[in-house]
Amino acid sequence: MSRAMPTVLIIDDEPDLLELLEMTLLRMGLEVVKADSAASARLRLAEQVFDLCLTDMRLPDEDGLSIVRHIQSDYPATPVAVITAHGNTENAVLALKAGAFDYLNKPVTLEQLRALVKSALQLPDKKSNIGRDLLGHSAAMQQARELIARLARSQAPVYITGESGSGKELAARLIHQQSNRAAQPFVAVNCGAIPENLMEAEFFGHKKGAFTGADSERQGFFQAAASGTLFLDEIADLPLAMQVKLLRVIQEKTVRKLGGTAEESIDVRLICATHQDLATCVDDGRFRQDLYYRLNVICLKMPALREMPEDIPAIAQRILQQLAHEQGNASPPVLSPQALEALAGYRFPGNVRELENILERALALSTNHTIEPEDLQLVPNGLRGEQIGADAGSALNQQAKWPLETYLDRLEREALLEALEQVHYNKTAAARLMGITFRSLRYRLERLGITV
Repeated sequence: MSRAMPTVLIIDDEPDLLELLEMTLLRMGLEVVKADSAASARLRLAEQVFDLCLTDMRLPDEDGLSIVRHIQSDYPATPVAVITAHGNTENAVLALKAGAFDYLNKPVTLEQLRALVKSALQLPDKKSNIGRDLLGHSAAMQQARELIARLARSQAPVYITGESGSGKELAARLIHQQSNRAAQPFVAVNCGAIPENLMEAEFFGHKKGAFTGADSERQGFFQAAASGTLFLDEIADLPLAMQVKLLRVIQEKTVRKLGGTAEESIDVRLICATHQDLATCVDDGRFRQDLYYRLNVICLKMPALREMPEDIPAIAQRILQQLAHEQGNASPPVLSPQALEALAGYRFPGNVRELENILERALALSTNHTIEPEDLQLVPNGLRGEQIGADAGSALNQQAKWPLETYLDRLEREALLEALEQVHYNKTAAARLMGITFRSLRYRLERLGITV
């Protein structure tokens, strides 16, 4: 007898990651069964048939490879993917050799997770083009759209600046889509998410045997973006040694794979972005001046959401329309006048990305077709890092300390925002400042709906 919905088994001993994976898969319309150990997973596998299994490589009683082998041996019809520590190429290769069909690097991004699951289960892609445009009639947004149209006709490097969540990658994609390179690849790279020891191989590719785990030759980002556009997000996070190599590639228009000797010509348009001030990074000695001038040929500044409050209703409604479409609902919910007023008075430190997160959470919390202010769960007064030091204490004193869970979440949210503000929203530095792991910081941000 066929089942109405595919069922996924997720195995991990981290409760936060299990919760994140479960929420994401449930929103995709899937049934989810969780296991926090290899022994528990074996019991679940014996009890029912699964359409997909996701397992961490590090489990308290066995390693993930043993689960992969067990599934391949006893349940060969169940595809299995593994979650590995970021940059651990050797483990990923071992998992693929053991029978895994794919792997995800930590920290897991929801976009990669959804793509992997859709591929494994051959799910129809519910995504539409809804929301993949820059909405709004404010002067700031109109100027951004006009500049994007002009930049699309050029081949010059573009530097996009703006706060986190303000739509820098979307702007880069629109430049590509409106250019004569639109039919060629658009490759987006988060420079801050790549371990330093793997950067050269990831950017320029590598030859077989170039390092441990390099069992085959591989193309890099530049080769993958051939004749298209390479978007380097958070370019300020590149270490100085890598900046030198990138500068040479831009000057010579050639790359050399790690472990190779031959130079390969490249034809790639570069677009870069960061929420940091690159000129300040140059002054501080953290970014090379010669590379800065090579990249900053034309600058596009994306406006912050609080700079265009008149656009919030249209953007919010489009986001709700997209969420309803993804969940298979015919009509999106509506925001009550009070909810719209609350959004208009909020500062949005995470900009449009934070608005998306707020509305997705509100959609889950609302009890009817209308979203009310309490469903939004906004931080009091839209407090941002610079306000927290002066205002958070008095604001919290005016708040009830119950329910306890809500009160503690509020404290944690404000502590996280303050730490992020102090280190200019560098998540690695924020984790170090707070005395927690990067992994823990990421899951706390996900749980509290903080997007940076």
